[in-house]
Amino acid sequence: MKNNLLDFKDYIVILIYFIVVAAYGFYIYYKKKSKTGDSKDYFLAEGSLTWWAIGASLIASNISAEQFIGMSGSGFKMGLAIATYEWMAAATLIVVAVFFIPVYLKNKIFTMPQFLHQRYNGTVAMIMAVFWLMLYIVVNLMSILYLGALAISNISGLHIFLCIILLAVFAIIITLGGMKVIGYTDVIQVFFLILGGLVATYIALELLATKSGTSGLLNGLNILKSEANDHFHMIFSKDNKNYVSLPGLSVLIGGMWIVNLNYWGCNQYITQRALGADLKTARGGILFAAFLKLLMPVIVVLPGIAAYVLYTKYGMFHTEMLDSKGVVDVNKAYPNLLNLLPIGIKGLAFAALIAAIVASLAGKANSIATIFTLDIYKKAINKEATEKNLVGIGKITVIVSILIAVVLSVIIGEQLMGEGKQGFNYIQEYTGFVSPGIFAMFILGFFWKRTTSNAALFATIGGFIFSIVLKFLPNWANLSFLTPYGLFQPNYDNKGIYEIPFIDRMGIVFILCIIGMSIITNIENRKGVTPKGLEVDTSMFKTSKSFTIGALVIIALLTALYTIYW
Repeated sequence: MKNNLLDFKDYIVILIYFIVVAAYGFYIYYKKKSKTGDSKDYFLAEGSLTWWAIGASLIASNISAEQFIGMSGSGFKMGLAIATYEWMAAATLIVVAVFFIPVYLKNKIFTMPQFLHQRYNGTVAMIMAVFWLMLYIVVNLMSILYLGALAISNISGLHIFLCIILLAVFAIIITLGGMKVIGYTDVIQVFFLILGGLVATYIALELLATKSGTSGLLNGLNILKSEANDHFHMIFSKDNKNYVSLPGLSVLIGGMWIVNLNYWGCNQYITQRALGADLKTARGGILFAAFLKLLMPVIVVLPGIAAYVLYTKYGMFHTEMLDSKGVVDVNKAYPNLLNLLPIGIKGLAFAALIAAIVASLAGKANSIATIFTLDIYKKAINKEATEKNLVGIGKITVIVSILIAVVLSVIIGEQLMGEGKQGFNYIQEYTGFVSPGIFAMFILGFFWKRTTSNAALFATIGGFIFSIVLKFLPNWANLSFLTPYGLFQPNYDNKGIYEIPFIDRMGIVFILCIIGMSIITNIENRKGVTPKGLEVDTSMFKTSKSFTIGALVIIALLTALYTIYW
């Protein structure tokens, strides 16, 4: 179809975007290039990133195809409730800025495996370093690349394999410049991301207003809320068919905290942006990211709800939304909206999508290179490696990791994240198999000096086993008596099979890990085992007046949002 293809003017806009980002990246690389070839400067941009660069980089690295495509698709299917991932992240970022970052910076921790080595031992650190590499490449890097290429293919008409190659090449160009280039180019990426996303949302709301015989953004929003009133509830009741994905109050006081605290506080991919700065700058950047997080649902969720109304009430996209089997594919909601945009504006929104994908790929690849180079190569392969050698190994790792992701995307991307599958929920659930154990290991490692290395190993391995058992437990035992309490619910995306909602599952596994770690620690302490505690004191957690005010504003806004859309 003609409207599925980009116009020449759209390609001009995209070319301008590419030239601006690439040129600025080269400028930053040569202007701020380390004369000594220091590895920490390359991987962490030590002391080089400002608060606004850190905040922008956090958002650019976080927002990708899984949000634009996956979260918009979830908005089409279940509504504003999916925004809880974004809004609860804003609250989580405040917690991370106050309690997590000071511990990392005070103890001069630059990578997550380094934290585990310093706090526990080399065995725990090496196991987790290898694990994180596998997770980042096989799950995260591949999913970002495949979902991004799928979205671009649907909009541009280019073959998906070509889209995968082009995204990979662009990401390699950005990533090879190191964290400084990633951090500062992310400022431009976020500009395109937010501007293009807001334009797409504006056009969708204006279209709704026009369809109803009126005009104006507010009219479009009011029509959206009236026509899809059931899509504007943040907390699901147990009889909601989407309860298994977002189980009621668990998104406020349960497992959603495990999802976010692990992602934002114990994740090399994210924390790396702040670990090269001083505490004031790092906190300022994280607070800026929290404000931007409040805005994200406007860009990635409202378009999905708008597509739902256009589809159900006005009969649009009836053919375009169907997969090859004739079933509605919610992941096509955002691409179909973009296809409605005027020439030129469509190129801007398309550039925003590319910006989100490339920034995430670059950030993930840099984290992979950092962990492999500093925590595996330097400690286990070549302990005498020079700084120049480490930077070189890091660049090779970037290229190799992205090439592996390209191969995996081509071979298994379709089976795991192809048409009809909710990519966002897929990533969240399967990352959640390990999140509770990792977070338990980190949180006790921070604040309980008695925690032992064997207790950490228990959380790592035991947490994964607990998650597997609870995932398949409903198939092995009759747990219908738990249904009234919400712990045993039908998954309508999986033939109505009863499951424990994965967010609840994460909360349960976290509690089991904490209990197990406490028992093992107390037993070993009695045997005379003396663990290595970190340097922690209460003065580290004091915040500046400006940070406190900003944090209170965010909390007030979150309270208002959840009160209005409860």
